[in-house]
Amino acid sequence: EWTRARLLYPDITGFPKSTPRYNDGRAFPGYWTMDYPRSDRHLLAGVRRLTRIDTRSVEQVVELDGTNEIYNWPAAYAVEVGHWQLGDEEARQLREYLLRGGFLMVDDFHGTQEWEIFVAGMSKVFPDRPIVDIPNNDPIFHTLYDIEERFQVPGALYFETGRTYEKDGFEAKWRGVYDDQGRIMVAICHNMDLGDAWEHSDEPRYKEKWASLAYRIAMNYFIYDLTH
Repeated sequence: EWTRARLLYPDITGFPKSTPRYNDGRAFPGYWTMDYPRSDRHLLAGVRRLTRIDTRSVEQVVELDGTNEIYNWPAAYAVEVGHWQLGDEEARQLREYLLRGGFLMVDDFHGTQEWEIFVAGMSKVFPDRPIVDIPNNDPIFHTLYDIEERFQVPGALYFETGRTYEKDGFEAKWRGVYDDQGRIMVAICHNMDLGDAWEHSDEPRYKEKWASLAYRIAMNYFIYDLTH
């Protein structure tokens, strides 16, 4: 059975080495947990329905902990990477995972400041590989669905604000990091929140066109990973 792993990473609050807390005293579980596990399980149900991938019904949490566990999972997903803080060892293992054929999709981070924090982490992983915009004719947009039109997919904050953007992230960016054979290793969804779209796809207030694009992107990305 296939499943998409969710990456547990150290973040700017000091998690997991320290135990940050909310103002009311509750322990903060780390930025990696955003929308977990409801988003994951909605997504995996979509993979079973929309593809022929034999998909497990629950997610798998993986860490960059120096063990071999992460290498068992071909596709990993990380949210809120505008708050991650990779150490040298985590960056080294993530690089090894990707060069072995792993695939990382990052999502749900917004604006200039969070982009800079994400890039600081990626520069540790791949100091010699640029982040580039994915061209429209790249196979990743044409594996199962031909996705010619892509637009900003908002998070649940839309319910409160009516805005599709957060911070100064006004325009959705579809970017990636390629390997030496021209395969995307890291698929970057910046200024959008596909995770919320999967999570709230059964919410009547959430527009179908946003949920539909989020699911089609996911199906394309995962099939691309399995076939490239």
